[in-house]
Amino acid sequence: MNEHLSQKIFPTTQLEDADGEGHNSSLNPTMGEIISKRFSRRSFLQGSLAVAAITATVSPVALMTAEKARANGASAFSFPEVEAGVDANHHVAEGYNADVLLRWGDALFPDAPAFDPTKQTAEAQRRQFGYNNDYVGFIPLEGSSTNGLLVVNHEYTNPHLMFPGIVKIVDGKISQGKLSKEQVDVEMAAHGGTIVEIRKVDGKWQVVPEGRYNRRITSTTEMQLTGPAAGHDRVKTSADATGTRVIGTLNNCAGGVTPWGTYIMAEENFHGYFSGELPEGHKEAANYKRYGVPEGGYDWANYYDRFDLSKEPNEPNRFGWIVEVDVMDPTATPKKRTALGRTKHEGAASIVSKDGRVVFYLGDDERFDYVYKFVTSGTFNANDRAANLDLLDEGTLYVAKFAEDGTLQWLPLIFGQGPLSAENGFASQADVLIETRRAADIVGATKMDRPEDIEPNAVNGKVYVMLTNNSKRKADQVDAANPRPDNAFGHIIEITEDGGDYSATSGKWEVLLKCGDPSVAEVGATFSTETSKNGWFGMPDNCAVDSAGRLWVATDGNNNKATGRTDGLWAVDTEGDARATSRLFFRVPVGAELCGPLFAPDDETAFVAVQHPGDGGDDWAGHGRPSYYEDLSTRWPDFKDDMPVRPSVLAITKIGGGKIGI
Repeated sequence: MNEHLSQKIFPTTQLEDADGEGHNSSLNPTMGEIISKRFSRRSFLQGSLAVAAITATVSPVALMTAEKARANGASAFSFPEVEAGVDANHHVAEGYNADVLLRWGDALFPDAPAFDPTKQTAEAQRRQFGYNNDYVGFIPLEGSSTNGLLVVNHEYTNPHLMFPGIVKIVDGKISQGKLSKEQVDVEMAAHGGTIVEIRKVDGKWQVVPEGRYNRRITSTTEMQLTGPAAGHDRVKTSADATGTRVIGTLNNCAGGVTPWGTYIMAEENFHGYFSGELPEGHKEAANYKRYGVPEGGYDWANYYDRFDLSKEPNEPNRFGWIVEVDVMDPTATPKKRTALGRTKHEGAASIVSKDGRVVFYLGDDERFDYVYKFVTSGTFNANDRAANLDLLDEGTLYVAKFAEDGTLQWLPLIFGQGPLSAENGFASQADVLIETRRAADIVGATKMDRPEDIEPNAVNGKVYVMLTNNSKRKADQVDAANPRPDNAFGHIIEITEDGGDYSATSGKWEVLLKCGDPSVAEVGATFSTETSKNGWFGMPDNCAVDSAGRLWVATDGNNNKATGRTDGLWAVDTEGDARATSRLFFRVPVGAELCGPLFAPDDETAFVAVQHPGDGGDDWAGHGRPSYYEDLSTRWPDFKDDMPVRPSVLAITKIGGGKIGI
């Protein structure tokens, strides 16, 4: 989120900004220190490991087109670039349509009420599309690219944009009042996720309200804790003496779809929902400090004891997990898979390794925190879906250590190995997972610049790590993998696992791109000289790899103040002479960030999520004022006086049909 005036006024904007000092006090080297030392010796490392055969679905036509372009040393993308800028609407490349598919409040079931922003209720919201759509996934029905289940995370809520009358102006000062219980209940119902059937008819996507798998998951949906931490005393509460039954999920940022077709919801900034103080001397005090608990950005503790640390001191240990949902059973209990660790998870993208085990890449989105991966103990069975449904309960969680020479080690987080012992306060694997961050501190992981989305590329065998920014990194904290102090614009790292095997415990890494305006020398951006003034970007956040293996990067943090442009979706070349060339394909309205993105299996649709439009302190004219329900910087996407801004998912298609970006 952007550094805007509204951060000082509206708590949820401040919470999602993630611009604090970070909570990692370990002495581990930072990625900036590593990159700095590495590149002081040589400007660029050449070479990569051979790419092995990888289990994936690849579009032959798109792949042939991209490979032909790369063979000629040209860009793998061909579309008229969008002009960068800031205004009230969205913009897509010429020759494409960007159609709003789902807006906050849209009906998901035949009996869902019409959206009325002045009379919101929790009951209505549970039947409607939720707020602040982030991750977008697509699960084909019967193998179709034109009919499937759209799965969407609803990360958080902005009450100042949702509810009329809560922002007050007294003597020229703007403040946000406390929410009523009814408004909090609406917020809780607007969190979570959506599972909804969609189909493409005559070239246009549409929602199927009568879809038998349609479902809303919210902050009050019952869930099950599974894996090593399930049943541990540290996750037991007065409402759950078993330590296995959790009410709800929250702050679901990016996510994933597993090879067996389940939906992954990653819990990120859970710290903001808790208020109150722990009892004096409570054993969780150091643990919670490492995660920033409590932050108190929401009013939920005013009405629900489980969010008040003085009443339920163990409740925060029940959040910060990876949640798995079986979308083919609308009655299935979602499961929090504790084997994948407890952090501020950005997402969980997965791929099948050479030996059939499944590898999940995980970013912990906070300044100076870490990059992880999880490797299942069991192997994926493509012929027996049911056999895969509990694969995430057993496996090894690793954290990354980047070396100055361009090598990488994946350090296992296993109780009893090395320093993860009773001498350091760990009594079991459950303790290691509940305090994943501290375990990673102790084994010596590399402190990163906000690791967010991490996506494996099934075509070229690489793994792309989005590092959004770190304005708090000082000059004496730079390292090889985080090369810039005051890293306002972020960078992208490319990993090649040893032997082309995603389950390998070592590999090589390279900086693909340092972001920011390349025309400003002190920024140190490394876009190719073929990148236009519209093509550069800052703050890489989410990304997608299409079936041809091409990289698309979504951003969070571009704005009038930082870059003079909104966030958007950029196509980034990763191969050949065009490597590090970027071009702008889609941009969002003022105040929004671009989430998703997602490509349909046939690459003929790009789904994008426009989150928190109208938030922040700059309107499109750069007046620097806060934006709230009664005085919005945009009324996207409806542009009606009686409608507020509405976070939405859009479907982008080529006019007349065809592959996106070609």
